Amino acid sequence: MEPTPSPNRNVSGPGRADASSQTGRHSRSLVEDVVTQVTRQITSGALVPGEKLPTEQRMMQTLGVSRTVIREAISRLQAAELVETRHGIGTFVRAAKQIPSEQLAESSIVTMYDVLDMLEFRISLETQAAGLAAMKRTEEDLAVFADILAAFVARVREGGNAIQEDLDFHFHLGKSTGNRYFEEVYRFIGQNTIPRTRLKIAQYTADTQETYLMRNHLEHQAVFDAIARQDAESAQAAMRIHLVNSRERLRRALELEGHTSL
Repeated sequence: MEPTPSPNRNVSGPGRADASSQTGRHSRSLVEDVVTQVTRQITSGALVPGEKLPTEQRMMQTLGVSRTVIREAISRLQAAELVETRHGIGTFVRAAKQIPSEQLAESSIVTMYDVLDMLEFRISLETQAAGLAAMKRTEEDLAVFADILAAFVARVREGGNAIQEDLDFHFHLGKSTGNRYFEEVYRFIGQNTIPRTRLKIAQYTADTQETYLMRNHLEHQAVFDAIARQDAESAQAAMRIHLVNSRERLRRALELEGHTSL
């Protein structure tokens, strides 16, 4: 027998959107809101594996959003392997899958709120990594950093987004600590370290893409300069400034997309 939802079960939460709040808000932010609420109920155990989600009509009424928003949110949850739809029956919560040990599964970073959480985690992690790299870096490490920084600038001037070069800089920071566990953490996180892989943040600033990326490069350069001087305190400060700036750029972008709760 297929499990059915409790008649009193709602997919809702403190952040629930009512119909009147849709005016002037971007539909993508409404989709993000629904995905976030359902994901939190699944991860908290409020919705359990095998449990059937309410009907589209019930979710529309409960969350105060359109059918289009509900369908897009369900599509994203399916892509994240959090739910599955059985045609003619309904949509069900899937059993939690194991995250591969070699990399943080991209499906665990479902919403832009998750990306923001990842940035806050990185502030703590990479500030310490920068200080350790300043104390333990080798001349070979400095040469690799210099090559990465040069490649970043070249890619930007070609009109590229330099995401790979951005990743390379942060991954090499982990390697330069001389501590294999930092390397493993960076590998585990994967490309989720870079919020620009999820949102074109530059479009929400007054800058051109090149100006925006070159500001990012100068922040990397400040970290590198401190590491080269073996100034651990300055390296930590420069990395913290870089990541806090990244977090604030992401916050502003989310607000402009309609995520007013941030």
